[in-house]
Amino acid sequence: MAELGAHLTAEAAGDDRPSIFEAVAQDSLMAAVKPALLHLVKVLAESNPGRYGLLWRRFDEIYVLLDFLLQQHYLARCSASFSENFYSLKRIPTGDCKQQPLATAGLPKKQHWKSLLLLILVPYLKGKLEKLVSSLREEDEYSIHPPSSSWKRFYRAFLAAYPFINMAWEGWFLIQQLCYILGKAQHHSPLLRLAGVRLVRLTAEDIQALEKKLAVAASSQTHSIKTQVQSAVRKALGGIAFSLSTGLSVCVFFLQFLDWWYSSENQETIKSLTALPTPPPPVHLDHGVDSALLPKLKTVCPLCRKVRVNATALSTSGFVFCYRCVYNYVKTHQRCPITGYATELQHLVKLYSPES
Repeated sequence: MAELGAHLTAEAAGDDRPSIFEAVAQDSLMAAVKPALLHLVKVLAESNPGRYGLLWRRFDEIYVLLDFLLQQHYLARCSASFSENFYSLKRIPTGDCKQQPLATAGLPKKQHWKSLLLLILVPYLKGKLEKLVSSLREEDEYSIHPPSSSWKRFYRAFLAAYPFINMAWEGWFLIQQLCYILGKAQHHSPLLRLAGVRLVRLTAEDIQALEKKLAVAASSQTHSIKTQVQSAVRKALGGIAFSLSTGLSVCVFFLQFLDWWYSSENQETIKSLTALPTPPPPVHLDHGVDSALLPKLKTVCPLCRKVRVNATALSTSGFVFCYRCVYNYVKTHQRCPITGYATELQHLVKLYSPES
C-alpha cells in the first residue's frame, strides 16, 4: 500500500517540481512570522502605549510595507519569494520551457509584478475582511444599530454569506493541491496560476549563479552616490531578510512555549494566580487632552458622566463604563479612555448584577 502511494509525494526522476510538503511548508512559513511579530508589538504597546501605540494601531499597514520590500528584494534577486528561496525554490514562467532561465535572470516584468501584488495584497485583504466580519458579528450580538435599519439587514446578509464564500475560497485551494498531488496541475496554489508562474527547485547552476552575483556585488568599488545608496538599500533589505530567516527558529520556539504555558497542564498554576487578592488600579494614568477623568461616584460612567447603563469593563485596565460609550471610544481610539492602554473590542466584558 505504501509503495502504491509513494508517487503522490515523491518526485519522479528528472522532475524539477517540489513535493507537496515543500510547497505547503513554504506557504506556511510567512503565515507563522506575522502572528509572532503581532504578539511582540502587542506586548510593547501594552508596556508603553504612548511610544508603541501607533505600531499596534497601524500594524497591518507597517507589515505590508516591510513585506513589500522583502518580497521585492527576493523576487528581483532570486526569482522567488522569501519563503520559496528559504526552501531552495524559484519561480519560472508557466509553459513548456526547454531550458529554464537562471534564478539570477529574474522574472519577466509582467509575472514579476503579478507575483508581487498577489504575495502582498491577497493576505492583507483577507486579514482585513476577517477583522471586518469579526467586528460586524460583535455589533450584531450587542445590537449597536436599530433592528429595522437597512445597514443591519445588509451586514446580516453579508455575515450569513461569508462562511460559504470562505468555504469556496478554501475549497479552491484544496482542489488545486489535490490536482497537484495527482500530477494534473503545475501549480499547488491558484495564486501561482494567476501570476502565470510555477515553482521548481534550484539547480546547481542557479546556486553557482547566485553565489557569483553576490561575490561580484561585494567586490564592486564604484563610488557614485547613486550606487552607494542602492548598495545601502540592498544591504538593509538583506539584513532584514537575514534577521527573519535566522529568527524563525526562535519565533517557533517562542510560540511553542506559549502553547505549553497555556496548556491544560498549567491550569492549576493559573488558577492559583487568580485566587490572589484583587490588585489596585493601574498606576499609569494618561491624563491627556482626550483622556477621561475618573468621577467621584462609582456608579457614574467616566465618558458620558451619567449613571452607567449596560455596565461594561475593559479587561486591559479594569475600569467600567456604559457599553455604548466605551464601544464607540475603543472602536475609534483603540485604547482605554483612562489609562491609555492598547485595547481592542474583544477586551470589552459586560457585567451583570442580580438587579438586572
